[in-house]
Amino acid sequence: MGFLPRAAAIYPDKPAVIYGERIFTYAQFHERCRRLASALHRRRIRRGDTVAVIAPNVPALLEAHYAVPAIGAVLNPLNYRLDARTVAFCLEHGEAKLLIADREFSATVAEALKLLKRKITVIDIDDPLYEGGTLLGEKDYEALLAEGDPTFAWPGPIDEWDSMCLLYTSGTTGDPKGVVYHHRGAYLNALGNALMFGLTPQSVYLWTLPMFNCCGWSYTWAVTALGATHVCLRRVDPALIFPAILRHHVTHMCGAPIVLNMLVHASADVKRRFERVVEVATGGAAPPSTVIAAMESMDFRVTHLYGATESYGPSTICAWQTAWEDLEMPQRAEKMARQGVAYPTMDALKVADPTKGSPVPRDGKTMGEVMLRGNTIMKGYLKNPKATAATLKGGWYRSGDLAVWHPDGYIEIKDRSKDIIISGGENISSLEVEEALYKHPSVMEAAVVAEPDAKWGETPCAFVTLKPNAPPVTAEDIIRFCRDNMAHYKVPRHIVFGPLPKTSTGKIQKFVLREQARGA
Repeated sequence: MGFLPRAAAIYPDKPAVIYGERIFTYAQFHERCRRLASALHRRRIRRGDTVAVIAPNVPALLEAHYAVPAIGAVLNPLNYRLDARTVAFCLEHGEAKLLIADREFSATVAEALKLLKRKITVIDIDDPLYEGGTLLGEKDYEALLAEGDPTFAWPGPIDEWDSMCLLYTSGTTGDPKGVVYHHRGAYLNALGNALMFGLTPQSVYLWTLPMFNCCGWSYTWAVTALGATHVCLRRVDPALIFPAILRHHVTHMCGAPIVLNMLVHASADVKRRFERVVEVATGGAAPPSTVIAAMESMDFRVTHLYGATESYGPSTICAWQTAWEDLEMPQRAEKMARQGVAYPTMDALKVADPTKGSPVPRDGKTMGEVMLRGNTIMKGYLKNPKATAATLKGGWYRSGDLAVWHPDGYIEIKDRSKDIIISGGENISSLEVEEALYKHPSVMEAAVVAEPDAKWGETPCAFVTLKPNAPPVTAEDIIRFCRDNMAHYKVPRHIVFGPLPKTSTGKIQKFVLREQARGA
């Protein structure tokens, strides 16, 4: 937590956080975080306790990334796109003692609170930039800050291995797994991001990446480490992004490929030209070459990153080579879309045989599993030693992603062995969607795979076999059923009826379905 006191000491009058018309200097940002830490401490939030936050990219969520770990507690930023049942599961499983919730998500939060077996304290974020929703908590966030002491001496962690954050990932099962971060990993990955993305004290970072996603890929801390400026953006909308870039002289931003696609396809009256190139880091499914070319024509420079919640976000980067400048766009985009090489803060990266653990040849053809090792790997999954042991087997983080290793040392992911679907930068478990489909009274068998999507990168595509003599059912009926039983972004866009391809032992051949989905 030394990044913030240092920045406040060096740049006290410099803008640290900009949100709408509000500007907090580093001295004010530091004071607000100390007030929050003090207020939480006075409410008996202690070392190891969990504080959950469900909010868009507003200052309160950014401040929680400092104040909560500063008292030795564990920050749990929740995905606001989750349904009430899953939110309730996370709050119960993570044993949250206090929830800070933005009024925009009051309907989901209210339903989730009804499902809890215990009562937790709720604090409202009553943001004047949002109209709607209801207040559920005992008081407003700003009133909570007023309770705190601006000179509070926060205790900080006992050591670098102290738990710092709890992030829930869908993994490959219906119930999310709780990834536990430690202080050392957050510190190192923040510095790795600052170094790899070229942040400086003059940088201005626009928050288009959700802070709940791997704690904003650790940029919540990286930007402050350099004394750069955070520009918070409540909603990802080209009509807000382009003016914000111009008004605040934004230099850096991050986002899933869907954000890039959104900017590329924005209406002409929304698009703006900039006085300088804006650096954009993207992850998840690699953006198509057409998107990269279009972004470059709009004064953006795209850098492809790769990582997982378990690795604090980015752990590899497609490091730019000057020789690529002479390539035509299709060839250059092909190079740029690879997952690249390890961060300097990552100890080791390899593409290896998943059974033996031995590296595959660097021939660009032989597939193996991407494995990572270093101090920027999670402590483990909360209350799930079996999954932790399997994922960290042999001292390596087993990503489950299948890739090839090129002669130049760059890796390129070819498939996902665990069938995770990455839609708009969010992981969707195929098994979770299948479980919902199986609950439909007319469904006998179901399998879900990723389907390419021009906007989201990937979306779920469901293959369904109906029960004999089942009442007539349409694809729209199935989709409507799914929307009533899970978060909407997880719902399949297409339903394909018919028998499922299987092996001689009865196992569904998902590789066949993936091929069909590509042509669906």
